[in-house]
Amino acid sequence: MGRAFEYRKAAKEKRWGKMSRIFPKLGKAITMAAKEGGGDPATNSSLRTAIANAKGQNMPKDNIDSAIKRATAKDASDYTEINYEGKGPSGVLIFVECATDNTTRSVANVRMHFNKFDCPLVPTGSLEFMFNRKCVFEINRTEGMDIEELELELIDAGLEEIIDDGDTIYLHGEFTSFGKLAAAIEALKIEVVKASLERFPTMPVEFTDAQMVDIEKLIDRLEDDDDVQAVYTNIA
Repeated sequence: MGRAFEYRKAAKEKRWGKMSRIFPKLGKAITMAAKEGGGDPATNSSLRTAIANAKGQNMPKDNIDSAIKRATAKDASDYTEINYEGKGPSGVLIFVECATDNTTRSVANVRMHFNKFDCPLVPTGSLEFMFNRKCVFEINRTEGMDIEELELELIDAGLEEIIDDGDTIYLHGEFTSFGKLAAAIEALKIEVVKASLERFPTMPVEFTDAQMVDIEKLIDRLEDDDDVQAVYTNIA
């Protein structure tokens, strides 16, 4: 699977493992999905995915229900999805995805985090080509599951790669295949633990342990920001 996969997996587990940080972000994703496509998961695939992700992180049902109700409240916030890009410590490339009801606040906060390390934001779109956007589905390996057969079943739906780490199976496809691949997985009656659109660096770079100290500090600051939904880097 390689070092890059192991690093991404460790980073993701670290991020999703902080409940005080992740529950509000999961709730925001549910609210946004419900506001866009309605509050019935049966007819809103985006909401089904957001709820599945929340359940995968043991988010209480009351929190999920409250997030859906917020979408239909008279004073419900209108969230805007916006990206910020920058060069962090030691030249690491950082792509920040936000969902916010106040873009002025968001850009000020993100810039403040970068300034803390004397690092600049760059014009939007400058780093877009340095990352490939993929859809990623995580499923649990079940007894008797045939990986080769699973690949054949899903390849026409846009599956590009299967990564098997023993307990969890990661299904990767082009981001435009998200809906089709999600439907194909659902048709096979396979439960999805997490589903997301992620960015993978086209030219990963290795950094020393000493360099990683400040890089990880900046990433932590960004991920602690309420408006930040995800942070991606070109770390190998």
